[in-house]
Amino acid sequence: MSSETSETKSRPAGRLTVFQGTAMYVGAVLGTGVIALPALAAEAAGPASLLAWLALVLLSAPLAATFAALGARHPDAGGVSTYARLAFGDRTAAVVGWCFYLAVPPGASAAALFGGAYVSAALGGGGTTTTVTAVALMAVVTASNAVGVQVTGRFQFALAGLLVALLLVAVALSLPHASTDNLRPFAPHGWATIAPAAALLVWSFAGWEAITHLVGEFRSPRRDLPRATTAAVVIVGVLYLAVAFAVISVLGPGAAHAEAPLGELMARGLGGNARMLAAVAALLLTLGAMNAYFAGAAKLGAALSRDGALPAWLTRGSRVGEVPRRSLGIVSSLALLTLAIVTVAGLGARPLVLLTTGSFVAVYAVGVAAAMRLLPKRGKARTAAVAALAAVVIMLLMSGRYLLWPLAVTGAALLYLSLKGRRADRVTSVGATSDGVPQAVVAAPSIDASSDPIERSS
Repeated sequence: MSSETSETKSRPAGRLTVFQGTAMYVGAVLGTGVIALPALAAEAAGPASLLAWLALVLLSAPLAATFAALGARHPDAGGVSTYARLAFGDRTAAVVGWCFYLAVPPGASAAALFGGAYVSAALGGGGTTTTVTAVALMAVVTASNAVGVQVTGRFQFALAGLLVALLLVAVALSLPHASTDNLRPFAPHGWATIAPAAALLVWSFAGWEAITHLVGEFRSPRRDLPRATTAAVVIVGVLYLAVAFAVISVLGPGAAHAEAPLGELMARGLGGNARMLAAVAALLLTLGAMNAYFAGAAKLGAALSRDGALPAWLTRGSRVGEVPRRSLGIVSSLALLTLAIVTVAGLGARPLVLLTTGSFVAVYAVGVAAAMRLLPKRGKARTAAVAALAAVVIMLLMSGRYLLWPLAVTGAALLYLSLKGRRADRVTSVGATSDGVPQAVVAAPSIDASSDPIERSS
């Protein structure tokens, strides 16, 4: 029996089922992209934006498969950070962990603002309603995750079921009003506009790496994670394409200017003002995405602390079954702080989306590079990793200047590790006492890149 199998068997059993895991994936990826991005993509490329949607659905499949293969082989709360450590060492792991951890607060703020805007459109109140709703959403997902991942999984399963049903109803009721005339001209702004449309849609497909931090919470990661991933890829792909097609074929040229495209679809199908139903859909989408990311980021923060990349007092919660409330508190506080900054400055959600996307693409790049070193040289997992590498290169090219944010985070992570190393050197260099007995030394946590992270957390 291999050591990896022995470690997996000795690992404490998690509680997430395949259905709950699928729901976590659907919530993390489907997220808030479907609220506004079909209209934004249509504005950029017209009906040709459907090709951008299709391309990103196809690109996301190997990415999801690659991270599922890594998670099944190395089930640890560190997620991509753990894979980076096993492949490239401690510093790369810390950098990746920081990039993901610090991407969640601005991403959650943007998602909350998207959801709040739908509520504002339904109830009125303008920016005040939007902000209050955003704060309430953060409070709900924080409370859900503070209770524990089992409750989070059940909560996510319920959210995902309601969300999928609502989207399917919106599409089904609106499609009788579709017209092929709305698909012509197919590329009104030229074929070259498909690339900018795809760059906008990267936000919609970020999330395949988020659940890797919760892999250890599955009952059987090797069996359940691939099943959950496959189901989520199919569900997300079908829903995205269906909603995007309905928005363009039903709303026509007006799709490019629709602030609440789901609301417009519901109004066509149900008649009258369906803004309240659209607000419900937006809230479900936002809760699902934020819930999954808060859960993953909180676990990651505890794992980074355990491995010495963050202050030691955040370590509690890194073990399977533990609730990382301290790390969750940091994520929630930073998200609220970000929300306050953009609200006061009047910046809106767009810069938050772009900063978050740049960070996630950087995490993808390192994660796929680690997969090339860690996964078997032959087999389906290797094929998926090669395809994912090509997908990441395309995403990096589309991200452009917004990669400056993950570069800044990288500098901050390396500076923290450097200062921590110097502090450890000063502590260990303390001399003996006057009676010749060496003083007690408290060394900083050290990490052996060759050791398995599961053993360190057990």
